[in-house]
Amino acid sequence: MAKTVLTYGTFDLFHIGHLNILKRLSELGDKLIVGVSTDEFNAIKGKKPIVPFDQRLEIVQSIRYVHSAIPEDRWSQKREDIDTYQADVFGIGEDWKGKFDDLEDRVQVVYLPRTSGISTTEMKRVLSAFDSKHVEELKRTLDSISQIVKELS
Repeated sequence: MAKTVLTYGTFDLFHIGHLNILKRLSELGDKLIVGVSTDEFNAIKGKKPIVPFDQRLEIVQSIRYVHSAIPEDRWSQKREDIDTYQADVFGIGEDWKGKFDDLEDRVQVVYLPRTSGISTTEMKRVLSAFDSKHVEELKRTLDSISQIVKELS
């Protein structure tokens, strides 16, 4: 009998950690359904994705481990989708450990380890340091260094 795995995420700034978790989840069954959080749902969660929803959905749908990518627009959707897709396993990253244990009455709940050294939150933190003021300061500094090199040549 085919086994269906269900997961959810924002998948902003798609990186190797995202790919790793989708691959590992796909190995838990025959079919992987991925709910991608909409921009509106992310706003409710206090998140502001950089990549728009339609592009994130298309990226996830294009991954060979993913059977189907669907929009996620509310917390209660998980229980509904378990029934709709007849899921056998609900899997998600271990940073959510314990948060979805209430689904164990319907499915096997699995929390998978994160890929070390990569995180969307950390990527956003680093990128935020490059606001227009910092970019302008960096440009002025590089221009000054360039001028000094020219004068010394």
